[in-house]
Amino acid sequence: MVDQRLNGIGMTSARTRERLVQRLKDGGIRNPVVLDRIRSVPRHLFVDEALASRAYEDVALPIGFGQTISQPWIVARMTEALLDGGPLRKVLEIGTGCGYQTAVLAPLVGMIFSIERVGPLYERARERLKVLGIKNVRLRHGDGANGWPRQGKFDGIIAAAAPHAVPAALLKQLAPGGRMVLPIGSEGEQELVRLTREEGKEGRIKRERLGAVAFVPLIQGPVSIA
Repeated sequence: MVDQRLNGIGMTSARTRERLVQRLKDGGIRNPVVLDRIRSVPRHLFVDEALASRAYEDVALPIGFGQTISQPWIVARMTEALLDGGPLRKVLEIGTGCGYQTAVLAPLVGMIFSIERVGPLYERARERLKVLGIKNVRLRHGDGANGWPRQGKFDGIIAAAAPHAVPAALLKQLAPGGRMVLPIGSEGEQELVRLTREEGKEGRIKRERLGAVAFVPLIQGPVSIA
């Protein structure tokens, strides 16, 4: 089924995708590599067929289990913020979801270690990334708030769910010089931030505010079914 949808027609045409990219440019996205990934990744593969006609709108869409695929502007902004500062060899992603953010980021970094707490979403993301031939991603079904200690430390950490405060476990797994981009706060009061662990200054974290956002909350503990 996914293979049949790879190329897409009509609402997935080059013109449709180019309109989306132009909207992102108008919204302040400047990194040409990020814009090219938004242009080339087939977002219609990551939503239900009933929503495929809206895949290239700059909106979040439901993917089931109370989760959403983030709007393209948010994906682009977070990717841009994570990449700003130099190459990333190892990246930890908290909340694989449908795998769209993973697919956008994968060719731009060395290796992604991605964690998803909802079993069916983990399985779907694994299948989609396989179909797209993306091989530099390791997926895990588990609790993202705990990170992936055996694989740390990470040059970059990106999260698609909002904790009330930065999880201590994730800060411990951020390498010197590493950057973490995530939403923080309760519903209606969330803010996107970038945290950088400064080189040569053990424990010192630089915090930058990137604007108001709205994400699902970060919930601890993996689940196998809805």
